[in-house]
Amino acid sequence: MRFYLNVSSFVALFALFLIWPCQESLAGGGQAYPNGAEAFMVGAMPPPGITLINYAYYGHASKLKDDDGDDTHVLDSADVGGDIVRLIWISNYKILGGNYGQHMFFGAINKDMDFNSPVGSKLKTHYHDFDALYVIYSPLLMGWHLQEGKLHVAASACDIYFPLYNEDKGNMASVGRNFWTFEPVLAVTWLPIPPLELSAKFMYDFNTHQDDYEPGPPYQIDRDPGQEFHVDFNASWGIAPGLRIGINGYFYQQTTSDDFDDIDDAPPPLRPFLRDIEDDKGRAVALGPGILYKHQNFMTTLRYQHEFAVKNRPELQNVWFKLIYIF
Repeated sequence: MRFYLNVSSFVALFALFLIWPCQESLAGGGQAYPNGAEAFMVGAMPPPGITLINYAYYGHASKLKDDDGDDTHVLDSADVGGDIVRLIWISNYKILGGNYGQHMFFGAINKDMDFNSPVGSKLKTHYHDFDALYVIYSPLLMGWHLQEGKLHVAASACDIYFPLYNEDKGNMASVGRNFWTFEPVLAVTWLPIPPLELSAKFMYDFNTHQDDYEPGPPYQIDRDPGQEFHVDFNASWGIAPGLRIGINGYFYQQTTSDDFDDIDDAPPPLRPFLRDIEDDKGRAVALGPGILYKHQNFMTTLRYQHEFAVKNRPELQNVWFKLIYIF
């Protein structure tokens, strides 16, 4: 736990109390999973062999919402762009009737954030970072294809988010992280009639202890990030062979509060602020259109998502471009 304070930062700290309505710099919880990453046919695990997936992402936010869903007027703009590669290996070996497999994700993210007033231990209005993201690995994937291909179920006993311990301390836009996330996953795709597809991916996140978290003012404190429930969903209609259009989105809810260590050791002006944001839970809902094209072993999707009903988070607009190739 560290506290940075000189004459100028002392003045800035109290200015922050006037403009910062009990809100964290980004949100509570671990924020490991990029909400909305999956949509079309998410429950249909690929056939035995190797599958390569590439996710290209761009997100923009100009509002940071508080616990009442109102704009805090703290954030000017935030832009995030990234590319993530996923490798999936599926075997012919069966567990409980489903094919056994594993997968791994790795990638890099570029993040720019502009604030309307100086924030953070560096007391800056602009923060930037470009770095490698964590690595995600699951040692136990299982997939079932049921009801003569009308129902598909995929499960990961636990997606493990391995930190690279490349967090840039004091950088509000830091891509790196210094804590772990463990995430059980269940995905379902249902094709009740040939043109219609309904899919959902359900996840629950357990986060480990985080050192030197920076909640916004020039102060760092250890915390245990809250747990999170989130689901990506999609409904699509086949309009031609290999071509689908649909509506996709997600629901995100932080289910338990963050837990800050040793709040009573913080400077007295900060204590009520930290206690308030400790209880603020993030929430977001998103919807938008999407299109899928498939030809033989190749598939691509393009999707847009607009967030609403947001609390304690930036309100995002997202674009996802996804390429899949089955070897």
